[in-house]
Amino acid sequence: MDQVAHYFAVIGNPIAHSKSPEIHAQFAAQFGIALRYERILAPVDAFTQTVDALRALGLRGCNVTVPFKLDAFAYARERSSDVVWAGASNTLSFSGEMVKADNTDGVGLVRDIRRNLGVALRGKHILLLGAGGAARGVLRPILNEQPACVTVKNRSLDKAQAWLAEIENNADFNEVAGACAVSVCAWDDATLNTYDVVINATASGLSDTFNPPSGVAFASGALAYDMMYGKQTAFLAWAQAQGAKTADGWGMLVEQAAKSFEIWHGVAPDTAPLLQRGA
Repeated sequence: MDQVAHYFAVIGNPIAHSKSPEIHAQFAAQFGIALRYERILAPVDAFTQTVDALRALGLRGCNVTVPFKLDAFAYARERSSDVVWAGASNTLSFSGEMVKADNTDGVGLVRDIRRNLGVALRGKHILLLGAGGAARGVLRPILNEQPACVTVKNRSLDKAQAWLAEIENNADFNEVAGACAVSVCAWDDATLNTYDVVINATASGLSDTFNPPSGVAFASGALAYDMMYGKQTAFLAWAQAQGAKTADGWGMLVEQAAKSFEIWHGVAPDTAPLLQRGA
């Protein structure tokens, strides 16, 4: 196996739980690609040094997870439009001195909701919980689906407002948002609104606790989606109690990995076998 040509990794802290090596190995097997894909635990203050050392060993690309997506954005020399919107990257590609940043999280989320779950986002009222890196990575692809409105609820209203002001300064904001109304509100804002799709982009699933936001009602047939995967989170339990259909983030993980794989290898893998297997 040519270790240099096919050396990839996922970098995070923590990282032992990551399913990415198994996912990419199965994708590679579909095309007969010899692949070395490793989990890399990087010190929280040494992302750049870690990546530099891996590139010296022949790293061709890496997925980036918590807490390094902002570091990956800063490390890149070239950024896709999704990365510019997100201010964060989960996929880096290396060729000589070139460092290209992509963000496949939003593509993965939208593919899973629309294609795998059969839920259209066009014309829908969407609530996005959280204003951190996970939320930032998915907003632009959601807007590309032309929903009626997207509301961001966050515990820190100032942070959400600053993010909205930031994205409104993007040159293509009006083109991307179109007729969709984008707004932010506080977690405890009790003004009641009804939503067709509620997406949890907070890290509440890591702690198994979830303080439900005020002013949230689920429309008939609404979908509640948690980006966390592999377990029944407190958010999903709350949504089920409200009568919503629910889904975790396994499909998003698989679909975003497929997009990263396509970026690196130029071929789009079949995600169905992994989706059927589940986390």
